[in-house]
Amino acid sequence: MDQVNFRPRTIFPSETRDNDTFIDLDKLWAAAIRRSGIVVVCLIATVALAGLYLVMAQPIYTALTQILIDENLSRYADDAQDSQSAQQIDNRMSSAVEILKSKALAVRVVDKAKLDQNDTVVNPPQSPVDLAKGAIRSVVALLTPGSPPASEEDIRMGRREKAAAVLQQSLTVERVGRSSVIALSVRSPDPQLAAMITRTYAESYLTEQLNANFDATERASLWLQERLNDLNSRSQQASLAVEQFKTQHGLVSPRGELLSTQQLSDLNSQLIVAQADAATASARYNQYQAIIDKGPDAAVQNAVISARDTDNTVIQDLRKRYINISDREQGIIQQFGANHPQAVALKTEKSELAQQIYRELQQLTGSFRNVFEVASSREKSLRESIDRVAGRNSEANVSMVQLRELEQRAAALKTLYESYLGRFEEATQRQSFPIAKARVISDAGLPTAPSSPRKTLTMALSIVLGLLIGGAAATLLEFRERFFRTGDDVQEKLGLRFLGYLPKVSGASAEETPPPAPTDAEAAGAPPGNPISFRRLMRVAVEAPRSQFAETLRNAKLACDIMLQERKCRVIGVVSCLPGEGKSMVAANFAGLIASTGVRTLVIDADLRNPGLSRMLASEPEVGLVEVVLQQTPWTNAARVDRRSRLTILPMTTRSKQLAHTSELLASSGMSHFLESIKDTFDVIVVDLAPLLPVIDAKAFEPYVDGFVFVTEWGVTPAKAVQSIIRSEPQIASKTVGVILNKTEMSELHRYADPGSPERLHSSYVSYYKEGSASAPR
Repeated sequence: MDQVNFRPRTIFPSETRDNDTFIDLDKLWAAAIRRSGIVVVCLIATVALAGLYLVMAQPIYTALTQILIDENLSRYADDAQDSQSAQQIDNRMSSAVEILKSKALAVRVVDKAKLDQNDTVVNPPQSPVDLAKGAIRSVVALLTPGSPPASEEDIRMGRREKAAAVLQQSLTVERVGRSSVIALSVRSPDPQLAAMITRTYAESYLTEQLNANFDATERASLWLQERLNDLNSRSQQASLAVEQFKTQHGLVSPRGELLSTQQLSDLNSQLIVAQADAATASARYNQYQAIIDKGPDAAVQNAVISARDTDNTVIQDLRKRYINISDREQGIIQQFGANHPQAVALKTEKSELAQQIYRELQQLTGSFRNVFEVASSREKSLRESIDRVAGRNSEANVSMVQLRELEQRAAALKTLYESYLGRFEEATQRQSFPIAKARVISDAGLPTAPSSPRKTLTMALSIVLGLLIGGAAATLLEFRERFFRTGDDVQEKLGLRFLGYLPKVSGASAEETPPPAPTDAEAAGAPPGNPISFRRLMRVAVEAPRSQFAETLRNAKLACDIMLQERKCRVIGVVSCLPGEGKSMVAANFAGLIASTGVRTLVIDADLRNPGLSRMLASEPEVGLVEVVLQQTPWTNAARVDRRSRLTILPMTTRSKQLAHTSELLASSGMSHFLESIKDTFDVIVVDLAPLLPVIDAKAFEPYVDGFVFVTEWGVTPAKAVQSIIRSEPQIASKTVGVILNKTEMSELHRYADPGSPERLHSSYVSYYKEGSASAPR
């Protein structure tokens, strides 16, 4: 047979999708409405669980107190401290929080409040889980060898440890913001017990602070006392060693220095003075000696120096007389000349004065020489004394090195002793200081309402949790949606024409109700074949011609008429992807609907592995398609005829299930001969073929088929499976007229459709359908 390629062409171009639009509000709303049931179920479940929890939960009361950690409380007793950094403050607050959480403080609270004797603390009401654990432990204890009984002291200590552990579990300690306040709260089923434990905790913490300070100070005092005794003894020994060393080496130091050092210092000072005196005397002597060496005439001119350096009044008087005579001589010479007797007398007088001055200078020079010699002798003597003292001082300096070491050790021990003495006195004073660095700023009051469970918050959280769980479940179900729900799904995922929805039919009611008997006119116009009564499932479209079921099959017939209008005898195959999708019922009703219009129609049950169409007959046939193809009997003997709808069916016997090569039988020459022989007898041949996925019977029969009607089950058939078949079998895909969604839940269909789609408007045109006697569709 010729193959006809048919693809539906859309009149309107496909909508252009905006790549930036990733949220379709219409689809989201449709999905929310569609999955609202699971959301409501999850919401009811969580609310019910929350209510059960509130009913069964034991009320817990919380008492709160606030403690201020304040360093200024002890500022009058402690030394002034530098301002602390933020890191140091945080460390101090963190340490205080951990102290409040510590086991040692919990044990102190237990002992102070005698909580190990309180059954509410030691044996609190147990939850069902705890009861189950206790039962398991009891069974295990019975099965295991018994241990020796515990003593009373062990039992008491065990209760004490357990009470402390319970307190630590019920305790909450946290810092209030960035302040120096710590909030301490205790939870308990008894409000009075919660308040009492909270107050005891605060008091125990303050007492702990005082005891810690006292203990630390006491330990420091004892240690300092031991160190002071040791340092005092060692300091005295070091000082005694210094004095003994001085005595042994003759290191006398009346002014804090060695005697030799003092002598050497004095001699050096005297030597410096002597050197200066000797230098001065030498300079004077040399100067005056140079004047004497120049003679009497030059002595008069240089007598100025002698007058300046000495206090000799004789030379000064002679000098003045010499100057006066020189002035008078010059005046007489200018007036009377140099040969004047008076000028000559004055010159002689000047000569005598010069000799006198020269003799005075000679006397001064001799005295200066004596002074110079005395100074030189004194300098030499001092140098010899310094050499002698320096020798002795070198030996003393060697001993001074050891002496300084002893003195440094003695000084260090003395300084250390004084430092430890000050610390000891400070620790002794602080030991009795009665103020802690913390105080309670908010005392624990008696709680009036339970803090747990919080009913409003619990119910609100249950509602939110229910919505979240329901939303997650709905989202999971939505993402797991891999089936065909609407005609748009068929067109988008397969690219094939959508022929319509077949409502789900109840097989029980259709089988129990007997079909109406055919009239004489209907029986007379029936085609040749053995008459048989079809079951109601095969006559749904015939008995309810105005139902939606019949309208969908009528749409499929119209599509086949358009596609196969040039065929004299049309062979239409009804196929599905998987078994159980209802293709046999669709094939029977489709053929019956065509036959009811007066078209000569034959329906063949070609599903040799699972002849579902034959099982819908009222009685099992003796011969069928296999015998006809094998030419063991004419087809007229195997055919069955419905006298009412004038539909002919060629059934399959149960013996066909024993055939191993069913596909070869469908593609055999016997099948070809059989189809050629009935082309003149029938106008339409509807073939119920085997599913495409498990077997290849439909693929083998494909050359004889003019068009395929593809049946998929609504909400059951995976889209991936159908897509795989369409891609792998292009011959079948090219002949497929369209796809029918069978077993559709019409009441649920609108939930899967987009707003404005035909499925959403089903209630507007459902009045056009009349079910008639076919009351089974739903």
